[in-house]
Amino acid sequence: MNQDFMLALEAIEKEKGIKKETLFEAIEAALISAYKRNFNSAHNVRVNIVRETGEIEIFSCLQVVDKVLNPQQEIHLEEAKKKDPHYELGDTVEFEVTPKNFGRIAAQTAKQVVIQRIREAERDLIYEEYVDREEDIVTGLVQRFEQKNAIINLGKTEAILALTEQIPGESYNQGDRIKAYILEVKKTTKGPQILVSRTHPGFLKRLFELEVPEIFNGVVEIKSISREPGNRSKVAVYSRNKDVDPVGACVGPKGSRVQSIVNELKGEKIDIIEWSDDPEIFVARSLSPAKTLKVEIKPENKSASVVVPDYQLSLAIGREGQNVRLAAKLSGWKIDIISESKYNEQFEHQEGQIDEDEPVDDEPVNDSTDSAIDDGADSIDDGTSDNIGERPINNEHAQGE
Repeated sequence: MNQDFMLALEAIEKEKGIKKETLFEAIEAALISAYKRNFNSAHNVRVNIVRETGEIEIFSCLQVVDKVLNPQQEIHLEEAKKKDPHYELGDTVEFEVTPKNFGRIAAQTAKQVVIQRIREAERDLIYEEYVDREEDIVTGLVQRFEQKNAIINLGKTEAILALTEQIPGESYNQGDRIKAYILEVKKTTKGPQILVSRTHPGFLKRLFELEVPEIFNGVVEIKSISREPGNRSKVAVYSRNKDVDPVGACVGPKGSRVQSIVNELKGEKIDIIEWSDDPEIFVARSLSPAKTLKVEIKPENKSASVVVPDYQLSLAIGREGQNVRLAAKLSGWKIDIISESKYNEQFEHQEGQIDEDEPVDDEPVNDSTDSAIDDGADSIDDGTSDNIGERPINNEHAQGE
């Protein structure tokens, strides 16, 4: 092994981060196999590479015994003492058996080992780089398609965007630059396998962190996200600073921040809602852009009954129940929506049953009860409207379904 090869090992150590000693040990192990394979040897051998010069030495290792049964692996005690009188039973005697024409075989073997080690080291470096980036966003180019899965070129390696992780209705062309969310990084024999997604709620969260400095800095916090990829999403945000409007920060000047996210998601509608620790207020806001009249919370089964104006009923429910479904996921409460007219009918029916059961009194009962109900409804309506009125993200979003 010449001096140029030694210099090459030093360069690899600096560039690839593989220690030279690790390469020496790997080459020595490979040379043992090469020696036995090429010289039909069954001896126990040891290979040593002189670190300063690169010179290769091969030693046959024989165990000292008092009765030799296998001459290729054992040596008699008397023969061992001829070489060195200090040998005892059980010791190992080494004889150099380096072939004269072993240099070419050694060079080829060393080359193969070094190449393999470099590949393994590069794979390990890529794995270490991306395993720390799980739940983060990466940008790459669509390189090819395999069974409807898109293969994304990330530069040093590739990522797999499975069909189930692609936004419904979204199409990709070779060479398109797209962003994706790293779901998982697996270590395989062929190198790291990176699985990415564009449908995961975390993808939407990371996009907001990229576009909204207040979220990235921690001033505004995303409390929850509910998403139906490619169609509509709801995001609940909260400000740690009373002077910062969380909804306004996410919307941005003239809707520029949220519009950038909508463009990345190919037109997916996004409702941004201010989070509240009061479940009544939060449930009401989660149904935005629909307005509510009353919210009744039932903590025992974590459900909420919401009364909405008749003309807002279809907006509150949404197309195929999408709005109320997303609101339930966002708030974590099961939501039952009822129109104002139906609610009044039920209320009047209940009042009628109470009147039939109670004894007739000289004092009128219905007038005072109705008055109290009306006053209560007004106070609920007024208090809610101040808290749950949401600003439209843009004209398209504010219109609902």
